[in-house]
Amino acid sequence: MKKLLSLIAVAAMFAFVACGPSAEEKAAQEKAIQDSLAQVEAQRVQDSIAAEQAKQDSIAAAEQQRIQDSIAAAEAAKPKKGKK
Repeated sequence: MKKLLSLIAVAAMFAFVACGPSAEEKAAQEKAIQDSLAQVEAQRVQDSIAAEQAKQDSIAAAEQQRIQDSIAAAEAAKPKKGKK
């Protein structure tokens, strides 16, 4: 009896493993993978755009600071009128 039950259990395991995922399950899994890849690509593009914008903002801020420093240096270099 034990051998028969063991044989049936082994046969059931093989049958269960042999079935595997259906075509619908495989298609759903493939769609999930494609969706995930699309989401990652979209995030990468957004990150790239954000990094470029941050770079441009940094350049603009540095340029503005350079202009302000030049104006301040020019003001400091002017001779003061009225005092001798």
